[in-house]
Amino acid sequence: MMIFLDPFTMALISICILSLLGLPIGHAMIGSSILYLWLAGLDMGTAAEQILNGLYTSYLLLAVPMFILAAEVMNAGTMTYRLLHFCNAVVGRFRGGLAQVNVLQSLIFAGMSGSAIADAAGTGKMMQQLMTKDDKYPASYAAALTATTAVLAPILPPSIPLVIYALVSDASVGFLFLAGIVPGVMMALAQMSIVAIDARRKNFPVEEPVPLRKLPGLTLRAFPALMLPVVLLVGIRGGVMTPTEAAAVAAGYALLISVAIYRSVTIRQFYRALLNSGRTTASIGMLLAGAMVFNYVITVEDIPHSLSELLLAWDLSPIQFLLIVNVLLLALGCLLEGTTILLVMVPVLIPTAQALGIDMVHFGVVVVLNIMLGLITPPYGLLLFIMTRIAEVPLAHIVRDVLPFLLAMFAALAVVTFVPDVVLWLPRVFGYSG
Repeated sequence: MMIFLDPFTMALISICILSLLGLPIGHAMIGSSILYLWLAGLDMGTAAEQILNGLYTSYLLLAVPMFILAAEVMNAGTMTYRLLHFCNAVVGRFRGGLAQVNVLQSLIFAGMSGSAIADAAGTGKMMQQLMTKDDKYPASYAAALTATTAVLAPILPPSIPLVIYALVSDASVGFLFLAGIVPGVMMALAQMSIVAIDARRKNFPVEEPVPLRKLPGLTLRAFPALMLPVVLLVGIRGGVMTPTEAAAVAAGYALLISVAIYRSVTIRQFYRALLNSGRTTASIGMLLAGAMVFNYVITVEDIPHSLSELLLAWDLSPIQFLLIVNVLLLALGCLLEGTTILLVMVPVLIPTAQALGIDMVHFGVVVVLNIMLGLITPPYGLLLFIMTRIAEVPLAHIVRDVLPFLLAMFAALAVVTFVPDVVLWLPRVFGYSG
């Protein structure tokens, strides 16, 4: 009976009950943490003061709303359409070319949105409509491919999950951005390989090729949008700007290009982009607030140290530990929102990873890859449910078509997990000593 009177156990039960009743997870964590502090007899004012003192120096948090605003401004203008036309000119001429365009546009647009859900709801919805027009592709296949390509967004820079991971791990955002490039390209190549196989096996249509003489013009029109990730990476690694300043530059750059060069964003559209980014930021902010309060509870209970001692007592090798982390995060990624996992679960795992000598930049990329793949892992992947609503097809049909892509991406994940040099090669080229 005593176990149910333990404050931490009561807090965990409270989170589960409140979440099952439909309360957002951020609110559930705040309410349950307050319950813990009350049952444990701790001063709530002192807890709030310590959390706020830690936030005063967390300028990295400001990068999140700025990257979100940059993506909203791009969606409001014609930048997305210009990128799609560029992608179609490059790969649209091959069999299954429109499906290949879906992969390539996600690879490029990932550098703009930084969010898998934003990618699926934005350009992903557009690609779903294009692929199913005139019954060129089955709706379930288009939905499965769109969900799969959307997971590229948080792997490539600028990545909101990598920014949040940097916040909890003290790893360099610039090196994390560089570390995500090679794994992101590997994932894209794995997806393109499956599309190429399916195109021949299912006799997908061939789009009317764009004349090569038009390619320079299309490239020139898309060039300002294509340069955004380059500007950010060069600025951060060159020491010209901090990651937070780079996020502000991204938003300013997107606005400048959309208004001054493309002339495609009106005042009304910009106002709507501000509102949308504000709503998204508030949603993420509530998750951050709840996670930080709950992390205080976890710290008081000394759970990270206890778990680290337990895992080290098992005498795990780094490979065995990473294998456990992969399975754990894939399972959690099916059930929980990625930000919640990064803020609550990952800080518990970091001490053990450090004790085993695992590089924090490599670990961050492995963590984010697992969480993103969890979004498309049946039966509860969040992106699968989103595409079910967008495509209006049964979940079982999407799951059937997503499995080959998922297996190919699991193979890429295995390489990234067990061959750290694949992740760390590019950061080391730019001076990383890890």
